[in-house]
Amino acid sequence: MFIKPIKTRIFLPPKDDLFSLLGDAFSKFTLKEKTIIVIASKIVSIGQGRCIKMDLIEKDELIKKEADFYLDRDKVPKGYIMLTVKDNILIPSAGIDESNGNKYFILWPEKPFNTAKQIYDFVKENYRLKDLGIIIADSHCIPTRRGTIGISMAYYGFNPLKDYRKTKDIFGREIEMSQSNIVDSLSAAAVLIMGEGNEQTPIAVIEDIDFIKFGKFNLKGNNSLNIDTDDDIYAPLLKAIKWQKKNKL
Repeated sequence: MFIKPIKTRIFLPPKDDLFSLLGDAFSKFTLKEKTIIVIASKIVSIGQGRCIKMDLIEKDELIKKEADFYLDRDKVPKGYIMLTVKDNILIPSAGIDESNGNKYFILWPEKPFNTAKQIYDFVKENYRLKDLGIIIADSHCIPTRRGTIGISMAYYGFNPLKDYRKTKDIFGREIEMSQSNIVDSLSAAAVLIMGEGNEQTPIAVIEDIDFIKFGKFNLKGNNSLNIDTDDDIYAPLLKAIKWQKKNKL
């Protein structure tokens, strides 16, 4: 597996042309068949104009509007962040970011699976690829671990899971539960290479992946990674939190 970060021009909030940026980025080299393209959620958001001037609203107020569920800052150690759930992802501050925002809050993209398909269609049409995949990724924090790691927000063009259930291990024992989360694993690798600071590499290309099953997916089925809270092994922790919001977790 080979991962290449792609340097781009500065992408300017509050709104910029995403497909122009992609076209410029991909003109620098030849895209290969069976490539996965990973795109930072931030440039997708800027492409959608999902930016709000910092002096127009308090961040906590904005977080409460954007989050599906939230826990107030005073309940988080040292009040660093608000703990939230958005789009079925446990994420600080509803994913709202200030870094590289040029005095704008950058929100998470709207309908990211639709955007992943639009990018897929753009690449397929302009570069005549038969098999490719798109991932929109962001960084997040893992409980009990320092630092950030990449996670997928949306994807298109490939199966996000490798299913080991009903296969046998090296000793002949049938595997009952294991599924490999391909899309988040690739996101973690790509986000590491793309960086978190001023690298100016919001796109990564992953090549030579022989374990990917490529193909078109119905958007309604693209949330196959999601688990109902009642079935989640972490349900006791998630349900113990007194989340605020009208919805019920």
